[in-house]
Amino acid sequence: MRKSRFTEEQIIGMIKEQEAGLPTAEVCRKHGLSPATFYKLKAKYGGLEVSDAAAAPAGGREREAQAVARRERAGQRDPEGPVGKSLTTPGQRRDAALGVMRDYEVSQRRACGLVGVDLKTVRRERPPDHAEIREEMREIAAARRRFGYRRVGVMLERKGHIMNHKKLYRLYREEGLSVRRRRGRKRARGSRTPMPVPLRPNDRWSMDFVADTFGASRRLRILAINDDFCRENLCLVGDTSISGVRVARELDTLVRLYGKPTCIVSDNGTEFTSRAILKWASENRVEWHYIDPGKPQQNAFIEIVQWVAARRALE
Repeated sequence: MRKSRFTEEQIIGMIKEQEAGLPTAEVCRKHGLSPATFYKLKAKYGGLEVSDAAAAPAGGREREAQAVARRERAGQRDPEGPVGKSLTTPGQRRDAALGVMRDYEVSQRRACGLVGVDLKTVRRERPPDHAEIREEMREIAAARRRFGYRRVGVMLERKGHIMNHKKLYRLYREEGLSVRRRRGRKRARGSRTPMPVPLRPNDRWSMDFVADTFGASRRLRILAINDDFCRENLCLVGDTSISGVRVARELDTLVRLYGKPTCIVSDNGTEFTSRAILKWASENRVEWHYIDPGKPQQNAFIEIVQWVAARRALE
């Protein structure tokens, strides 16, 4: 049924003007309608007051809302203009249900039934944006440029932000922090915080790996750890493969023998940036300083000591 372009209040006002003595032709010319249309409206609304018309058509408003909802689901045009695209997403159906509630004064449950959307979709509040966590993630990624989302999650746990790994990965991807694969040689990127000067034993330890090859082409790796203040080599551990878990275990042994260091300096190797090392540093409250990529001279203490000690051990 075609919707009238006049509201019920306007129609009753026109009828009142005609009943007050204004000629019918003048009323029709004033409001832009034909005499036949005027008499049809008078037959329907004659004798009604504005308050009666507002209270009576609750069922009419619902029937009108049903018609609009059907047109919206089908993507058809409204008599007074286009409704818009068909409702294909939950967000579009939710907006349509809220529009029916606002325009036709029907209940939330009834509007959801008319539009064909689940009631929980309309009632559910939009999840929080987690602006504070996103800011922390950006700061960590700026300081630790080669950290993936798992190691960023470990750093967030230190600050009290514990979350599901799927949620962590979603926020990590939305912020565009995915680590690009390395291509070509290493280059120095950006700057890091300057290293503190050691003033006493255990103020700062340095560590790095020395690699060599046996005659049978088997690779040998040696982990060297040095106290920068005493210029003392604390350990040399050799094996064909040394993981981050093994490094953490060797650090536990050194802490029992020499005490806990304040700071440890290393390069950005995978053994030193693994989750095992991050967990060890967090549990032992030890600051871990990573040198700039491509700048081994920033870890010069261990570079000299490990070269001399490792070569003597190999000889």
